[in-house]
Amino acid sequence: MVIPIALIVAIMVADLLAPQSIHLGPLLVVAPALTASFGGSRLTAAIGVLAISALVALSAIRTSVFTSNHESQLLALIVISAFTVIFCRLRERHSAELRQVRSVAEAAQQVVLQPLPERMGTLRIASAYAAATDQARIGGDLYAAVATRRGTRLLIGDVRGKGLPAIEDAALVLGVFRTAAHREPTLTALRSELEATVCWSLSQSIRGGIDAEESFITAALIDIPDDAPEVHILNCGHPPPLRLRNSRVTTLSPGRYSTPVGMCLPQAPHGAVDIFAFQPGDMLVLYTDGVSEARDRADRFYPLADRLSAWTDTGSPVALVDHIRQDILEFCGGTVDDDAALVVVHREAVIGDQSAPPKAGRSVGRPAVTHRNLR
Repeated sequence: MVIPIALIVAIMVADLLAPQSIHLGPLLVVAPALTASFGGSRLTAAIGVLAISALVALSAIRTSVFTSNHESQLLALIVISAFTVIFCRLRERHSAELRQVRSVAEAAQQVVLQPLPERMGTLRIASAYAAATDQARIGGDLYAAVATRRGTRLLIGDVRGKGLPAIEDAALVLGVFRTAAHREPTLTALRSELEATVCWSLSQSIRGGIDAEESFITAALIDIPDDAPEVHILNCGHPPPLRLRNSRVTTLSPGRYSTPVGMCLPQAPHGAVDIFAFQPGDMLVLYTDGVSEARDRADRFYPLADRLSAWTDTGSPVALVDHIRQDILEFCGGTVDDDAALVVVHREAVIGDQSAPPKAGRSVGRPAVTHRNLR
């Protein structure tokens, strides 16, 4: 507000000091126009009234207000100030509507992608999400966690594509997972339920063309039992999780991948449930390809495993998530081009006997599709 008033005073002083043939009064229109760029309609109207009053005062001091020149200047200032106030008011109304729409959208997105709890059983969890779509909090990447009687079940996935169709598919998968995971079916049975629901939804979808025909979700279904130092993973075409132990990073690659969810191929392989050691103090890093395939200006991929191996604070998943987020932004120059999701799980303890390793030959779900990989 100080700048417009200073302009009015400066223009008045300059006009009074100028020769009689020079009229600087029309420049007063700058004051309400400038105010509209940062102020509201009321402030703009107040500055407009002040500018009109200043022009009337200049006209009275100079000669008379009732000359054709001064009357035309005054009329022009009044009209321009009025239009400026009207446009400023319309902008305020549009901004209020936009804020309301954004608040509703954020609430809906918060329901779809619910924040993960900081603690679940013997685990501490931290997560981060970055959507590639402007003004969006979620996109096609997804994650969820459900507590069961025996431990914690997690999901991380990536829907093919971007925009509203990807968000729709992500919401569907998350809803089915939250509904079915607590019933504690095997991971292969849970994947079958996700597959059946997504395929049914795609068959009913009003979307057409290539996007409808090639919609699928890469995912990793994960079980972490409370009473055993291990993690069970069914990988459906998703980037394999990383295990961080004493600054040593291990890629938990599956023995056999399952097909992505939503491929709707009856004869497709169901993959295998892999079992890896997950001891107290270990961290499990789940991520989507928006993290591992983030590129710098030289078109190089972000070296997630190498950056993790340099991490030394093994007891704080929140600090690790913040470190990776900041590191990715610096690596990519401040922006990411794809949806990116990151979840870090830290195991604090194991209920029961922690010294006994998992028994060899133990199966998870159907023995025919189970692969053990303890490292």
